[in-house]
Amino acid sequence: MKKFIVAAIIIGSFILYSLMYAHTNPVAIVPNSSTDSASSNSSTDASSISATPAASSANPTPAAPGVTVTVAPGALYKDGSYTGSLADAHWGNIQVKAVIQNGKITDVQFLQYPNERNRSVMINNYADPQLTSEAIQAQSANVDIVTGATDTSEAFIQSLSDALSQAKA
Repeated sequence: MKKFIVAAIIIGSFILYSLMYAHTNPVAIVPNSSTDSASSNSSTDASSISATPAASSANPTPAAPGVTVTVAPGALYKDGSYTGSLADAHWGNIQVKAVIQNGKITDVQFLQYPNERNRSVMINNYADPQLTSEAIQAQSANVDIVTGATDTSEAFIQSLSDALSQAKA
């Protein structure tokens, strides 16, 4: 009788697990970015130009002709958009773009992130806004690892560190 109960529990657990994770068809979700909001405000500088995920250039967005790039006294970073390197997050790559205005980080946009598995999408939907918010608050890549998203957090830190090293004033 004990063997029957143990077998029923194992089979029941397997069925429950299968039902919870049965929807494994790949879904491509584009992360929310503030590029739309940045382009809708009155700012017309080059930092509001959006980079495509395929762009792996580590160079800042060039200033428009006739636009002078200035660095405010005491500013940590030069104004512009800086694309970080690709960083491996175990289930895919992460690449971010740091947007600097008035010498401060105003936005961090995810250009690439793991999104082939539902679990990866769920993790990134949870972790990415937290990482972005914390980086803006800290004004650096020195952010805490998000619990349950260690690989994502470490890849975020690596890519953002690269972007910010290019933006150093």
